[in-house]
Amino acid sequence: MRLLPFATWIAGAAVLALLLPTSAGAAQKIVSLNLCTDELLLRLADRPRIASVTWLSRDPATSNVAALAERVPVNYGSAEQVVVSNPDLVLAGTFTTRVTVSMLKRTAVPVVEFGVPRSLDEVRQQIRDVAALVQAEDKGKQLIDEINRRIDAVASKARAVRPTAVVLNPNGATVARGTLADQVMTAAGLENIAARLNIDNYGEIPLEMVALHQVDVLIVSASRDGPPSQATEMLRHPILSKLARTRIVVLPGRLWNCGGPGVAEAVERLDAVATDVVRGRS
Repeated sequence: MRLLPFATWIAGAAVLALLLPTSAGAAQKIVSLNLCTDELLLRLADRPRIASVTWLSRDPATSNVAALAERVPVNYGSAEQVVVSNPDLVLAGTFTTRVTVSMLKRTAVPVVEFGVPRSLDEVRQQIRDVAALVQAEDKGKQLIDEINRRIDAVASKARAVRPTAVVLNPNGATVARGTLADQVMTAAGLENIAARLNIDNYGEIPLEMVALHQVDVLIVSASRDGPPSQATEMLRHPILSKLARTRIVVLPGRLWNCGGPGVAEAVERLDAVATDVVRGRS
């Protein structure tokens, strides 16, 4: 069964939590098959209980916990690797390693799938769910308290003007209402024009539209001098050179693609940009 809606995977996590033994009987060999669950598992569980996380978690370009991942074994997402490690709990994402997850569900290995958080509240709930599964509720609470403290510190600042902003990803993809990125931008004191234009959650926005609205902040996940890609090619487009008042900000996707303390850092970074933009107007 594929768990897609947020409420569904919460229910699945809750059911499995009830089925798992408590205290001394907690899961002792846990495998993660998803970069986002890698991060939470590495932050919450004791090292001896982590059988493996994905190899992607060791790449600092995509992972917030590369240093932690160096201390545990890694997997490459194959069912054979997972079965050989003989885990008593597998964490996965609803949009990754589908063949592997499907095969594992035919075995006796408990598999719990987690969706992509669409809001800061869902980030907090996902941390609670993973913490409950690995019986690390105290650590989970500490993570949530840290996120709340950092975001609340930004929210406490009084800012009369909200600079306009938009995210521009490869192929012109952007983020609007109903996404975690939109909530992060709002928490940072920015107005997401994609939300104002009623673009779908992960719709597309043409460069011409960005230029027309003369946004204050253009958020991208790659720099102009980075490796060749559609993202960097778009940043070299002549139309962007005409946006004299637009600040182009590189914000790594790893900070807000998953649920974890990275979202607080994303809010802080964008808050600093918004503050500079407002200050520059005065």
